Amino acid sequence: MKTRLGIALALMLLTVSGIAQKQFTEGTILYDVTVKTGTNEPQSADLLDGATQKVYLKGNLSRTEMSSLLGTSTTIHDSKTGTATRLNEYGDQKIMTRLTKENFIEANKKYAGVTFEKSTESKTIAGYRCTKATGKLKDGTTFTVYYTTELVPMNKEYDLQFKGLAGLVLEYEATLGGLQVTFTASKINFDAVPSSKFEVPKSGYREMTYEESKGIK
Repeated sequence: MKTRLGIALALMLLTVSGIAQKQFTEGTILYDVTVKTGTNEPQSADLLDGATQKVYLKGNLSRTEMSSLLGTSTTIHDSKTGTATRLNEYGDQKIMTRLTKENFIEANKKYAGVTFEKSTESKTIAGYRCTKATGKLKDGTTFTVYYTTELVPMNKEYDLQFKGLAGLVLEYEATLGGLQVTFTASKINFDAVPSSKFEVPKSGYREMTYEESKGIK
């Protein structure tokens, strides 16, 4: 009798867990960008005023698009092959850089071995309950994230910074041009993403090698 009761309870827990979690295979996440200046001279921060980041996911494909007054920076990544393409549009400058799997790993090497310490703090973001965690890089740098286990990305490598988390990150800290910024999800859309979002432009961009691009700050 006890054995049957134990099996029934286990099945109930699995069912509840299945209902609570949803695998995020395709859709779009919109993040708003907030700048922490720590200074009375907001000129540089003004350039990020109203900045947004969109993350498009479709199977093993991802497109991360950062838009601000400075311009647009986009990374298209295929987690199946490990290759990526960067598209930078600043004023009249439109530059494309193709990355091999090895290039992409090198470009994100600071996130290799990142660990996360979960806390008891939580808050609701874009309608989802999120848990606070502190990430720590190999160089000792730490950053804060809030992630939800209600949505689990199928593509674990859409952002190598969050690969070790068992859920979708809806808020995180980062440094852009020396500024401390926070990305907070404001909207999540589960509509199908057109395949054209992941196509690499055939013209209109000046191509630059990965080695050349490393000299651009």
